[in-house]
Amino acid sequence: MKLSLCNEVISGGRSFAEQCDLAAKLGYAGLEIAPFTLGTEPHRLKKPEIEVARKAMSDAGLRCSGLHWLLVKPDGLSITSDEAGTMKTTRDVMKRLVDLCAELGGEYLVHGSPFQRRLPDKNADAARERAVEAWTLAGEHAARANVIYCIEPLAPPDANFVNTIAEAAEIVRAADNPALRTMMDASAITAHEKQSLEQLAAEWLPTGLIAHIQVNDRNRRGPGQGDVKFAPFFRELRTQNYNGWIAMEPFDYVPDGAGSAARAIGYIQGIIEGTA
Repeated sequence: MKLSLCNEVISGGRSFAEQCDLAAKLGYAGLEIAPFTLGTEPHRLKKPEIEVARKAMSDAGLRCSGLHWLLVKPDGLSITSDEAGTMKTTRDVMKRLVDLCAELGGEYLVHGSPFQRRLPDKNADAARERAVEAWTLAGEHAARANVIYCIEPLAPPDANFVNTIAEAAEIVRAADNPALRTMMDASAITAHEKQSLEQLAAEWLPTGLIAHIQVNDRNRRGPGQGDVKFAPFFRELRTQNYNGWIAMEPFDYVPDGAGSAARAIGYIQGIIEGTA
């Protein structure tokens, strides 16, 4: 199990190189990068800019594990929009971010982006079909780029469809593409799913549909800063021989970004050592 940090947690006031240095000093093996932290038009980053980011990670002894929060920038993106220009731009950005992930050395992309996937009150079925088509096309491009595109189940009210692993798995199975998969986000699961983290891991990891894991508490703080018990979950991950990336993704940084990142990895490393 490889531990990664979602870089926006420590991006405030720090250059990307400084983020890399801090994450490495805290003990992380990788960074899960939010593209909007790299610029307002991350899909248009040029090769020299990408090489600078790769070198910053390499110099710190880190890898890019993957990308997440994909559609925050540029503004106005939506996978459910019926406006032809918006739909084309969004799908083009998704394809370019797949390429960016590969160019940064990442292995996966996590498509959460709740505001950019909301279903409208009217014609929701058609909007859902557009979203599924966008994900399917992104998965096809991911296969060509040799990365994995993950549909992230998100709890309401953040998202108003694909709220459970089962819903995401239905889309993934219909696409029948190993490069389009789903993932587990602890905060979303514990806020909405009926089963526990460990029960869902036991059910879904054997299917091969789970490509990534993010850990955070239902209170949106880092793991270990709320009432979610992660030890049973990690015991199940060991039982299932999970050896992929596990990313720390708090949203509420207590006491601050660096402190939250430090507490998260200390807590999770302690559990991993205890379940070895």
